[in-house]
Amino acid sequence: MHFTTIFFDLDDTLYPSNTGLWKAIKERMNIYMRERMGFPEDQIAHIREKYFLQYGTTLRGLQAHHKIDVQDFLAFVHDLPLKDFLTPNPTLRSIIASLPTRNLIFTNADVHHAERVLKALNLRDLFEIIVDVNAIDPYCKPMPESFQRAMQAAGETDPSKCVMIDDIHRTTRAAKEAGLFSILYHEDFPAGSADAHLTDWNQLIPILESQHGNE
Repeated sequence: MHFTTIFFDLDDTLYPSNTGLWKAIKERMNIYMRERMGFPEDQIAHIREKYFLQYGTTLRGLQAHHKIDVQDFLAFVHDLPLKDFLTPNPTLRSIIASLPTRNLIFTNADVHHAERVLKALNLRDLFEIIVDVNAIDPYCKPMPESFQRAMQAAGETDPSKCVMIDDIHRTTRAAKEAGLFSILYHEDFPAGSADAHLTDWNQLIPILESQHGNE
C-alpha cells in the first residue's frame, strides 16, 4: 500500500446514517436558528439548504451573512446524549487498527463533538489528529482550501499519498479534484463522485491495496 495518510469523515461515516444522530443535530440547528437568532420557522429549512449548498455548511453561511457566536452554535447543536444513538462497531475498530497508515479525522464539526463521538464508538485511540471546522477556518469541506489545511495538519505535501473517506458525494469529488484518492461511503455512487466506493468496511483494505500498482 503506497498511501501514507487517511482522512476519515466523522458523522454518518464512522457510524451508520440510520442512527438518527445527524437528524437530531440538524433539528438542534433549526432550534438554534429559531430561538437564538430569530429566524422565522417557515424559512429555516430553505436557508439551511441554501447555505449548505453555497458554503459547505450551515454554519459557514450563518457566519457570512449574520452575527453568530460560532462556539456557542457548535456547543448547542452537538449537545445530545450520544449513548442513545451510537454503538461501537468492533469490526470497524479492527479494520482501522490494522491499517499501516496515519489516520486522522477530518470533519466539519468541532473537536469537542468529534472527541465525544470517537469515545462513544471506542475509536479515539486510533486517530492521531482531529482536523475540525475550527482548524480549517474560514474554510470547510468541500472547499479546496480545506484539503490543503488538512494536509498541512497531517504533515503531508503529496496529495496522491492521501485518502479521503466521506459519505457526501461533493466532498469526495472535491477531494478527488484536489489530488487525493477519494472513497465514497454511501449506497449511491454517481459517476465522477469518487475514485472508489464502499458500503461495507470490509471492502476498505482491498480497495486500498488494489491501488498499489498505480504508484
